[in-house]
Amino acid sequence: MHITTITLFVGGLGSTEVLLILLAILLLFGAKRIPELARGFGRGIREFKDATKEIERDLGKDLNVRNEKQ
Repeated sequence: MHITTITLFVGGLGSTEVLLILLAILLLFGAKRIPELARGFGRGIREFKDATKEIERDLGKDLNVRNEKQ
């Protein structure tokens, strides 16, 4: 997701809407579960980035091997 897309989405929300969303999250999950959810979300993002880098590295190796054969 591009940063401009995120900015456009968040730009349409006012402070009252953001506060209500945060309050709803607090009520749904509770104060004790929010840090656990944030840690899990962070781990998921890290794993996704690592997998993306690994795929890019593998593709780069394949392209280098093909270029050397030609």
